[in-house]
Amino acid sequence: MSENAANNNKDQLDMADLASNLPAAAAALSPEDRAGLVNALKNKLQNLAGQHSDILESLSPNVRKRVDALRDLQSQHDELEAKFFEERAALEAKYQKLYEPLYSKRYEIVNGVVEVEGVTNETAKEGGQEQAPEEKGVPNFWLTAMKCHEVLADEITERDEGALKYLKDIKWARIDNPKGFKLEFFFDTNPYFKNTVLTKTYHMIDEDE
Repeated sequence: MSENAANNNKDQLDMADLASNLPAAAAALSPEDRAGLVNALKNKLQNLAGQHSDILESLSPNVRKRVDALRDLQSQHDELEAKFFEERAALEAKYQKLYEPLYSKRYEIVNGVVEVEGVTNETAKEGGQEQAPEEKGVPNFWLTAMKCHEVLADEITERDEGALKYLKDIKWARIDNPKGFKLEFFFDTNPYFKNTVLTKTYHMIDEDE
């Protein structure tokens, strides 16, 4: 490959890495808004590609060599970053398995399947009359948790509250192909819908789409 051809290849903008380099504020956008932002930036950068080449050609040979060295450093950085994401995914998978027993125990306590140490099952008496036994588990656990969440609280309507009182558990699972994750909501029998499990699936947006 000639030196000019090599330089031309280096002059091409790496569009595949665009989304991963978005600032933290952009990462907080919804998937739809982020996809729109990525596409807008792609179009803008593609329009500037010609100008980008003109700037490089205007540099002196020595400065261009320094720029090429900086690009090589960036390539090495990108390789390390790819390894980081690979190792992070493996680490997340490892700890997800370690979390599972804790989630199972939480389910049992919340839904009254097991009792925690120190809780008595004696029926309280008041005025010589037996009172109704105390509810098992933690009533309205998930509804309360969601209403205390700063993001979810504003999204829960009065109708949602009625259904969420029957929510028994929430499970998260990673999806590899296509990449993403799913949330499974497990409900007790209720007057709002017949399904006992509702599933919401999220797919990661490909930067090239």
